[in-house]
Amino acid sequence: MNPRLARLQPYPFERLRALLEGLHPSEAYAPINLSIGEPKHATPALIRDALTQSLDGLAVYPPTAGMAELRETIAQWIGARYRAPLDPQTQVLPINGSREALFAFAQTVVDDSKPDAKVVMPNPFYQIYEGAALLAGAQPVFLNTTARNGFRMQTESLDAKTWRDVQLLYVCSPANPSGTVLGVDDWSRLFALADRHDFIIASDECYSELYYDASRPPVGALEAARALGRAGLERLVVFSSLSKRSNAPGLRSGFVAGNADILRNFLLYRTYHGSAMSQAVQRASIAAWRDEVHVRENRRQYAEKYRAVLPRLQAPLQGFMPDGGFYLWIPTPIDDAEFTRLLYREYNVLVLPGSVLARDAGGENPGRNHVRVALVAPLADCVEAVERMNRLAKDL
Repeated sequence: MNPRLARLQPYPFERLRALLEGLHPSEAYAPINLSIGEPKHATPALIRDALTQSLDGLAVYPPTAGMAELRETIAQWIGARYRAPLDPQTQVLPINGSREALFAFAQTVVDDSKPDAKVVMPNPFYQIYEGAALLAGAQPVFLNTTARNGFRMQTESLDAKTWRDVQLLYVCSPANPSGTVLGVDDWSRLFALADRHDFIIASDECYSELYYDASRPPVGALEAARALGRAGLERLVVFSSLSKRSNAPGLRSGFVAGNADILRNFLLYRTYHGSAMSQAVQRASIAAWRDEVHVRENRRQYAEKYRAVLPRLQAPLQGFMPDGGFYLWIPTPIDDAEFTRLLYREYNVLVLPGSVLARDAGGENPGRNHVRVALVAPLADCVEAVERMNRLAKDL
């Protein structure tokens, strides 16, 4: 067996199941699950219809590079959303959801013949980043993001020697779990670091369309690169998905876009990796990327939940409106794991303890004493869950 598998840590939801093992939730309350970021709003009919009307495509081996029409549709969407014109033939690839591509990308990029190869990532973080780094033969390097630093990676905390060994930097904007969005100045600093130390930036933007100020959609890495005169998108790739934007996590559809030379090598890897998207899914994806009506309605529903739950949070609990995403990142008055256990046992509400989303680094676990609450359930359930959390917090 690959010895690197032994370095992988249990996935957060495995750790949550172990944490709750043996507990029996109170039967006085109906269960409410806000632990996983799985969209529960209805998948739009236009996506379902396009999928079912294209089932003849199941009889065809799809090319790894995807249909030209899909790549062109994605490029058109990127151009309209980010004012970043791309060549659909060389700068866009369809992917089977951002999760598989974020993992596969590290296997393409990391040169494990260099014993000190490093991959930098935010902390807390999407656990795929760490697993991808470890299985590629690199050392993960964690940059803590906390309220103290505005939930931004403090890149200056790493010395030049460490940066010289970095081959890949994962970025998530809007961030999971804080919802923080990077601005053009943030991107300028990251691009300068990448140029100085010759590493690639992988920008995870799967929450990019969940924002609640229509006048200020989150800046994307492609948009920032163009604004900063980086027409060739040097050292940059961006990952996006229909899972959150279009309530279609089961479709497993997204895209990677960016520097043509990097994508050429990524396509080579994917050709052998067996990552082609079925034609039926491609047709459904074309329908999704061409429609913004359902995306606006999606944002409206999440905004309504935030407006309802944030004013209801009572001391000692507190929350804040994120720049993007659909999470609440709530400090807990006691240990986050114990808070999670009590909330489940006494009030039948599932949330995710923040400590399982992070690693010990710099003398702390930046997820500790926080819980992540995914506002994916119906509005009434989200409100009820917050009321139960208030009751628990007051009893502590």
